[in-house]
Amino acid sequence: MSLTHTLGLLTHPDREWEAIRNEPESLGKLYLGHVLLLGLIPAIAGFYGSTQVGWQIGDGQVIRLTTTSALQLTALFYLAMLTGIYIIGKFIDFFAATYDVKDSNPRGVTLAAYTATPVFLLGIAAVYPNIWVNMIVGLIAIAYAVYLLYEGLPILMKIPEERGFMFASAVLTVGLVMFVALLAITVVIWSVGIGPVYVS
Repeated sequence: MSLTHTLGLLTHPDREWEAIRNEPESLGKLYLGHVLLLGLIPAIAGFYGSTQVGWQIGDGQVIRLTTTSALQLTALFYLAMLTGIYIIGKFIDFFAATYDVKDSNPRGVTLAAYTATPVFLLGIAAVYPNIWVNMIVGLIAIAYAVYLLYEGLPILMKIPEERGFMFASAVLTVGLVMFVALLAITVVIWSVGIGPVYVS
């Protein structure tokens, strides 16, 4: 099962990337055994944190979302994570020819899914929606995800490290562009009425 790789990516990523390469899995198995399950961590944590704990700005009152609003936003967030993994994975497959990847078996979605592991796991911090806590934990998660990307791409794609570095940098750029696009889409969604509704 895909979850068996989770601990390995945190403790010995080099060996785990080799194991992932040597154990190819279908897209369905990857999503069922890894992405769908781990993606629930930040989604459920965010739902709980925004409805039960709430957040506070300065000395102001604690702000919470209504259950209905939080459910809507949680579902959209979860869907965005699942879709984002797939889109970045397909970009990786598209770029593969440019960087002389000889493997005929597309591995882009696999790379994207396993690279996102620390972001999924540390998403548990959303149960306590404090801006500083979430920012620090988020930076740690993203930093380790970037490390996994640079470490894993040459292993998974079987290309030299220097070419892997350039390839990983291109993937990182796509990820940043997608993040900005997601923010823009969020603004549009909120403008049509699917935005946060606060408990009065």
